[in-house]
Amino acid sequence: MKKEKKPVVRRWWFIALVVILAISALASCANSSSGKSGSADDAPASEQTDGDDTSTVDENVPTEYSSALKKAESYSKMMHMSKQGIYDQLTSEYGEQFSAEAAQYAIDNMKADWNDNALKKAENYSDTMHMSKQGIYDQLVSEAGEKFTAEEAQYAVDTIEADWNENALAKAKNYQETMAMSPEAIRDQLVSEYGEKFTQEEADYAIANLS
Repeated sequence: MKKEKKPVVRRWWFIALVVILAISALASCANSSSGKSGSADDAPASEQTDGDDTSTVDENVPTEYSSALKKAESYSKMMHMSKQGIYDQLTSEYGEQFSAEAAQYAIDNMKADWNDNALKKAENYSDTMHMSKQGIYDQLVSEAGEKFTAEEAQYAVDTIEADWNENALAKAKNYQETMAMSPEAIRDQLVSEYGEKFTQEEADYAIANLS
């Protein structure tokens, strides 16, 4: 018995349909890939990110400026310096030696809480040197000291949690032990404008509690 031949026309229509579908699928993939590539390559440099770093990148900023900014942020975070103190350190001949323009760019673009920096400096002076409230304030605003603004220094001494009586007592003990001073001489040193600048009450507490 002869086998029945399948119509040639049906086979060609099927092959043509498969070819058309394959071409359509390839074209769709190519368009999708091209679209994704274009959106990434055409994005402005300021909108592109590098790995996990989502900060804005400005390619027009000179390397010196970005380096100054990094230094400024380090001084703020690690040493809690003031705005003026950081600027002076960046431009100092004995410091970082950045140009005035690079240092100003750093100061203008860094993120810092100057009140908090002043507070941390005040806490350090209280904890390690047992200074008085007025002594800390003067050190914070001094041109030869920390160079904070009057407002930042006032925030610091108003916010700090310190026992000024105990600070005065610690200073008094230090004078007694290291300089063998008399109680009255210690009292005068504690309240002196050229000395520790404690209040009279704080100095009296210190003398009363000396061993």
